[in-house]
Amino acid sequence: MKRILTIVCIFTFLSGNLYAQDDSPYKTSFKVDAPIIAAGMGLSAYGLSLMQDKSGLSEEQIMALSKDDVNRFDRFSAGYDSESAKKISDFPFYGSFATPFLMLLNDNVGNKAGQVLVLYVETMAVTGAFFTMTNGNVERTRPLVYSDEVDISEKNDANARNSFYAGHTAATASATFFAAKIFHDFNPDSPARPYVWAAAAAIPATVGYLRLKAGKHFLSDNLLGYTMGAAAGILVPQLHKKNNKRNISLVPVSGRYFNGALMTYTF
Repeated sequence: MKRILTIVCIFTFLSGNLYAQDDSPYKTSFKVDAPIIAAGMGLSAYGLSLMQDKSGLSEEQIMALSKDDVNRFDRFSAGYDSESAKKISDFPFYGSFATPFLMLLNDNVGNKAGQVLVLYVETMAVTGAFFTMTNGNVERTRPLVYSDEVDISEKNDANARNSFYAGHTAATASATFFAAKIFHDFNPDSPARPYVWAAAAAIPATVGYLRLKAGKHFLSDNLLGYTMGAAAGILVPQLHKKNNKRNISLVPVSGRYFNGALMTYTF
């Protein structure tokens, strides 16, 4: 963790000092971005510990499960357990993390590489904080647990209660929509912008579909994951725009009675 924070601080320092921001659509600041990144990483680590501390279902609880207990919207997928879909989903999932780096090949974006990397780290830190804190505090049985073909050892594993919400989908959407947003803002006259946005939307949708077929998440889990990831990918850069007339800040927070985010509006 210390090494990660050191790297993040270096990125932030570069964005504020070595890379001039006069011709960038964004404004970054060590005093603002470093605490947000640190808070996001800290909450992500804490949320991950909550996820790992969950208790798995007992055999009696598993035997008592019924698809009729699942809400009507999600019931159709209860029992999905495609192993091939699970394996295939890893390709677009891991590949999506490279999309912001591909944007650095664009001259306008590449000239502000340090600043873009800071925003990317911040985006993923916020995404991770929301996901792990939510998942760590919510127990929802994965669709595959309702399958008769899945081994009991997988069903009673604590990870089988991490359905809400879809982390793979959220992280993928966060990365791809961030990449599209960066390209959009740095290239206001580019005719490629609609195609970049289309690709950004399609990749996490593909991951969500595959995770659904794999029995890892219900449709509602994927829809929420997609929305949360896309929102982070778009809003973090947007809130750093110089011409952002509404001074809004979003910071992950955690307390005894509340886990979530604090949004402030300055006027």
